[in-house]
Amino acid sequence: MEIYHGSGEVVEFPEIRKTKYTKDFSWGFYCTNSYEQAYRWAERKHNDGIVNVYEYVEDNALNIKKFDQMSDEWLDFIAECRAGIVHGYDIVEGPMADDTIWNFVNDFINGDISREVFWEYAKFKHPTHQISFHSIRAINCLQYVRSVRVNEHE
Repeated sequence: MEIYHGSGEVVEFPEIRKTKYTKDFSWGFYCTNSYEQAYRWAERKHNDGIVNVYEYVEDNALNIKKFDQMSDEWLDFIAECRAGIVHGYDIVEGPMADDTIWNFVNDFINGDISREVFWEYAKFKHPTHQISFHSIRAINCLQYVRSVRVNEHE
């Protein structure tokens, strides 16, 4: 399967970096199965954005967590990851909270809204896809294919 990573640089050799803030599924190398989503990441966050393209071959020997849709389990997992709790998965795949849902998640984490209110707010939102790689073994499932500058795509 082809997956994409929006960036400000060519990323032939993906890395896992511990940063100040954790993301939905903790620290890792994030991709999506949507070229358009990766394009938006690259275009919005970088002056000279690049979409990196990889061939992904799943390794069933790895510890993989998949969320097919937003659920209480997904919400709790994101809340724990954003609180800095480290999980033991090599790969996590599932819905990505867009900017609006991200705000609702933060409100839930901060105790500003209840779980019920979160689901009421989020029910009309359509999250996009993300897949995150959290170990060297996981990154070895990726084969770099090419990179495309966002301004060349148009």
